[in-house]
Amino acid sequence: MGVVIRGVILDESVLLAPQRDDDLHANGSLQPGAESLLRKLRHSKFRTGITYGVGLSDHKVSLLKMMTATYSFDSFILNSSSIDDAKHEIMLAWGDIGGILYLVSSEKKEVFPKLSNCGWLIVALRLLGQESADVIEDRSACEDSSIFYINQIEELPLTVCHLNRKAIGSSVVTVGYIMKPSREDDFAKRGAFPMYPTQNGLMFFPLMLELPLSPQLQEVDIVLHKATDEIISIDLSSSTNFSNRIAYTRGMQELQRYMEHHPDCCVIDPFNNIYPVVDRLKIQEILLQLEDLNTEGRCTIRGPHFLKVDNFNELDLVQRLSEAKLSLPSIVKPQVACGVASAHNMAIVFRIEDFKDLSVPLPAVVQEYVDHSSTLYKFYVMGENVFHAVKKSTPNANMLMKLSESNGLKPLVFDSLKSLPTANDDKHCGCDNYSKATNHFIDLELVTDAANWLMRKLDLTIFGFDVVIQDDTGDHVIVDVNYLPSFKEVPDDIAIPAFWNAIKMKFESRKSN
Repeated sequence: MGVVIRGVILDESVLLAPQRDDDLHANGSLQPGAESLLRKLRHSKFRTGITYGVGLSDHKVSLLKMMTATYSFDSFILNSSSIDDAKHEIMLAWGDIGGILYLVSSEKKEVFPKLSNCGWLIVALRLLGQESADVIEDRSACEDSSIFYINQIEELPLTVCHLNRKAIGSSVVTVGYIMKPSREDDFAKRGAFPMYPTQNGLMFFPLMLELPLSPQLQEVDIVLHKATDEIISIDLSSSTNFSNRIAYTRGMQELQRYMEHHPDCCVIDPFNNIYPVVDRLKIQEILLQLEDLNTEGRCTIRGPHFLKVDNFNELDLVQRLSEAKLSLPSIVKPQVACGVASAHNMAIVFRIEDFKDLSVPLPAVVQEYVDHSSTLYKFYVMGENVFHAVKKSTPNANMLMKLSESNGLKPLVFDSLKSLPTANDDKHCGCDNYSKATNHFIDLELVTDAANWLMRKLDLTIFGFDVVIQDDTGDHVIVDVNYLPSFKEVPDDIAIPAFWNAIKMKFESRKSN
């Protein structure tokens, strides 16, 4: 058992790009990958600091200080002649936190012995082009001084994870996560991805696509992904299984191949399980089975009436809409639910003739427009926990028609991720579980039953869905299902522990099976 790392110090030599002799600009710049590392360390739960020497130019010092201010890090002055003073200053700022990792360029190997005497673990970033023989010589010379070498700055999170796993042992469960930077930031800034173990024994680290994926995956117990953000294309016309219909980005393809060859690796959630969520038709067909939950004396929970359309100019479209129990206005959505740019291009259609030349991508799903007085209930399922929030939604059909009358009742076309049709005078509660406009309470027990049913049916660990209450009937209608939502409406102190517990329970369930 080694020392658990609780603090990370970054030497300026690994952050600042080297300046060429012919470079006339002395302002300095960051190394490639440096800012990404700083962003990840910001929410890692490690104490983090940046050190620099007294001889550094004012421009470079300003750049480093800007980074410490941006990411809420500490800064310290450290020269080879003042290491003891720097150690004392760090102790005053951080206290006796235990293990400290110091990342420094291998060009500063003359300070390694002094740094090791501080009791710090030294990680040396090799210079570009450094010969392997030199590295062997360096490693041999420092055999007794706890020095590790990495080739790229992106390797630091993996190195920290490896060292802490070794120090803590089997009591920690390591979660490797992979998602687009904006999604990662949304989760990380809420404290969801700490590199230091959580109270329930999870430790997170980012899987880096800049590095070979397989060695990183060998360090993790669970893989968490948001593959729906990494879809390039979906072939809905194919008769093959789902795995052959969806094309992912290169990194997600590599992860997919690894999972296929390592079925024992625990993943949240298996790729096959998320395929129904990307296909609105498939989800609608699954929601038809909600009728099994309905009992006399309770509200009805259901999916909306729907119809798949391959061509908006079909001669029998009116008849097909009637047979599907659809009336106008109806909302038209692409069958592809996520992952591609046009997945959220929708329209609300008021007249049958306006289906012609509609700009919504085909194939499409025509869906019942449910009057719900602008009140939407967003539900989040995280393992055994179900949370909800009340949000403003689109107005009732009569208000939409008034909104569209000025444009000759032409379809209302919109991107559901950017803006929804709204009407200022439409009534909306938006604050509790009772809609004054409809005199209906939401039946939380019923929707929780539906959430648990969906969890079993889809075999998903973390997902969300939207519910509206039909004004005239009180029907609870599930209008959308999505994978690994941000659950931003749930307070962090409630959502994040539930998020961690869902992951831990998934791992323990997989382990016991």
